[in-house]
Amino acid sequence: MIAAIREVRAFRWQGSESQETADHLAMEEPMEIRLGGTPVAVTMRTPGNDYELAAGFLFTEGILSHAAQIGSIVHCGDPAGADPKNVVDVIPAEGSEGTAPGWQRRFYMTSSCGICGKASIDAVRLAVPRLEDGATFEPERIYPLPERLRAVQPIFTRTGALHAAALVLPSGELEIVREDVGRHNAVDKAVGACFLDERTPLGGRLLLVSGRASFEIVQKALMAGVPAVAAVSGATSLAVDLATEMGMLLIGFLRGRTMQVYSGVHRLSRN
Repeated sequence: MIAAIREVRAFRWQGSESQETADHLAMEEPMEIRLGGTPVAVTMRTPGNDYELAAGFLFTEGILSHAAQIGSIVHCGDPAGADPKNVVDVIPAEGSEGTAPGWQRRFYMTSSCGICGKASIDAVRLAVPRLEDGATFEPERIYPLPERLRAVQPIFTRTGALHAAALVLPSGELEIVREDVGRHNAVDKAVGACFLDERTPLGGRLLLVSGRASFEIVQKALMAGVPAVAAVSGATSLAVDLATEMGMLLIGFLRGRTMQVYSGVHRLSRN
């Protein structure tokens, strides 16, 4: 049994008939991210790849810029009784350069178990440079990506309840895939894995997400230096505005042999 899955008893109804059966649920638990012991955010996530999630979050939110700033990452509890497996502390390296100034004002801890929030509207948009990456992508290598992603989603296959994010090379190869109940978490896990391996920025790659392309997804991709985002669902207005401004290829409704290109059509090659 995959650790991120729990089996429960349920009743399957068809018309007026019912039958008891076993069902598999995707695990969803809150995770508190700390930086040097200071709480940063709480997010609902699927347990697994927690260190990647914490590091990716701190990177894509502009708090950390280099993996060398991290001394260690540990699961930890506290006297208040927090479950150790649901608290991750990113401990700065001794003598490392500082974090982005003022990050403490950008977040608040939610009283409910929800995605962390920004403390002000001004903090929503981070400073990201316009893409200078000249990478292009062939449509024929993009069309098959959703099916390839679905084929390597083991937890979704069992539960039908998870999102996924994949970093894709121009050849169409899925370089890294991560699953989570949250689309943003899946992205942070994938980016965080590369960040911890000191492989950022991620030029020349496409980020594929299983849901919609929101402003935050586009912004996280830009923070990681990813020049293209493709989603199986649509894109939001702010996502399109930001992608257009930054010269990013943004694709929505990637299904079968069709896709909606919202920006960055110059990055599509017919070769």
